[in-house]
Amino acid sequence: MKFPSVFRTAAPMRFDIKPRYYDPVREEIEQRTSQIKRDLEAQGLLDKDELTSREIGSYGAGIRGSFAQHKGIKERDGVNMFASTAMIRTFIFLLLLGSIFGYVYLGPVIFEYMAYAVALVAAIYFFFRLKPKKKYE
Repeated sequence: MKFPSVFRTAAPMRFDIKPRYYDPVREEIEQRTSQIKRDLEAQGLLDKDELTSREIGSYGAGIRGSFAQHKGIKERDGVNMFASTAMIRTFIFLLLLGSIFGYVYLGPVIFEYMAYAVALVAAIYFFFRLKPKKKYE
């Protein structure tokens, strides 16, 4: 039920598209040529497989089959899990989130604790990175 109002509400907009360039003569010529082609194909004078370059288009042959050849996203072989950008972003996000919550609960001393933790993780990482690998493995 609609209540009476002083203000006029907007009515929904209607979609009305009008062609910009309509040429009735060209339309009639295209209809005639398509009818003549159908008649010639029905009589057997024109092959259906016979296409002109205008009907195919200048770029049609390059596009045909290109989606079928797509194999999907390739998996990376032998790439370190920590080298991916998603993992680095996750670590940075967790570091920022931990620093915010730590600052709220512990105060400014959390930054000192986090500095020690980062230094410890970096030391462990560089220790295993610089350690010579065994020749027999």
